[in-house]
Amino acid sequence: MSGSGRENKRILDVLCVGQAVIDCITRGKEAEPYKENVYRAETIRLHTGGDAVNESKALVSMGYRTGVVCCLGNDMAGDTIFHELVSAGICTDRISRPDIDTPVANLQVAADGSRISVNSGAIRLEGYHVDPTLLSGARIVSFASLFRPPLEDAASVISLIRYAKNDGAVISADTKLPVTGEIRIDTIAEVLPFIDFFFPNEKEASYYSGKTTYPEMAKFFRDKGVSNVIIKAGKEGCYVSEKEGEFLMPAAPVECVLDTTGAGDNFVAGFLSGVLDGIPIRECAQRGIETAARAISRIGGNA
Repeated sequence: MSGSGRENKRILDVLCVGQAVIDCITRGKEAEPYKENVYRAETIRLHTGGDAVNESKALVSMGYRTGVVCCLGNDMAGDTIFHELVSAGICTDRISRPDIDTPVANLQVAADGSRISVNSGAIRLEGYHVDPTLLSGARIVSFASLFRPPLEDAASVISLIRYAKNDGAVISADTKLPVTGEIRIDTIAEVLPFIDFFFPNEKEASYYSGKTTYPEMAKFFRDKGVSNVIIKAGKEGCYVSEKEGEFLMPAAPVECVLDTTGAGDNFVAGFLSGVLDGIPIRECAQRGIETAARAISRIGGNA
């Protein structure tokens, strides 16, 4: 992405829109109880998380001007996330603080880094809607939690993507599997051509496309107008489809996988850092792979 005068005058390099949560991460829970109804674990720790938070923290740590659009309740969990974002140097003036519960997720992480997640109804962010005018002044607007609250209403998503594109931003969209199933690819078909970089993982790509192979999945989204499709493929790396062709970028070797939480978010952050620096897409993918590898070598959602 070239550094034109217009781009240099923008307030932020990246604005991340999506989820903000507290992750309570339990690692190494014993299979059998220590005593009646009591289990032991290797560690139990609290971490800030959510796609928008993970992406923004990774990007600001790389030196990019980063902001967040998200919803935090006026509670202890919300205060914790807000304080950490401010301390990291992330722009927080577009965060809403209504009288709701901040989402808290209970994550149980196995020895191989795989995890299961337990969420409450707070993840729905009832009553919160993103104001499109908050999305101005960024070189890249990254929709970090597409198809999940606060980005699960089709009309709202269309309005937000249109506004950001009309403001001159590059549009990035990372996806999630839906909570309700009320939003689908076809319900936002009119703005798919506005998406410059689309980042589903392999399960999400298969779910939304109905296809089973990486080339078929990528073709499905590109046929609908998406410019660049990057499928996050876990241990296999990532599959990239662009106008110049397609390629599979292998994953980086990691000696110790502690926790896969936030790996995809860090991949997107690393990739977008390359977009900001104007390097070729293959090198962007390599940055994403390396950033994700650092993230999964430690506990929590950040590299």
